[in-house]
Amino acid sequence: MHSSVGRLLADLARGLQAANAEWYLFGAQAAIIHGAARLTADVDVTVRLVPGATTASLVSALERQGFRPRFTDQAFIDRTRVVPFVHLATSMPVDAVLAGPGLEDLFFTRAAIRDVDGVSIPVASAEDVIVMKVLAGRGKDGDDVTAILDAQREGLDLRYVRDTLRALEDALGQSDLLDAFELMARRD
Repeated sequence: MHSSVGRLLADLARGLQAANAEWYLFGAQAAIIHGAARLTADVDVTVRLVPGATTASLVSALERQGFRPRFTDQAFIDRTRVVPFVHLATSMPVDAVLAGPGLEDLFFTRAAIRDVDGVSIPVASAEDVIVMKVLAGRGKDGDDVTAILDAQREGLDLRYVRDTLRALEDALGQSDLLDAFELMARRD
């Protein structure tokens, strides 16, 4: 018997397969898989649609698997690149983030299939989850980074994390991401 998250992920995997979409799990659920112990009531996935596919086709495929769009304001979706759903069987929210070019292309190549409650799903690498969490910069994200570092310190490619954060700083015109990471890394 699947947990609520397992049931949601099984339905999500079927819906995204039907939409011919490539995807990976990120956010709090991915942080939990990589060693963070925390509660969360939502699921975040990055979705890359096949050329020619539309947001409407994604919504339709997920609706057939028991997901309801929380709203369908196309201007919001175009601006944020997020399509928010609720999984009717579990009442859990799901944010499907539409992938763009660049960094997310790298994240796709590094995602690995993991078993979550009997469901095989693609999950962002621990290093990429750390990068995403540093970029988000909220308190709970810092806690997740520290927990992942505690759980996986020996197996992590911290040079990759630092190099990616430096590249993001250059691209975004920021100078605080690497320093934020180093503070989180010292907290553990």
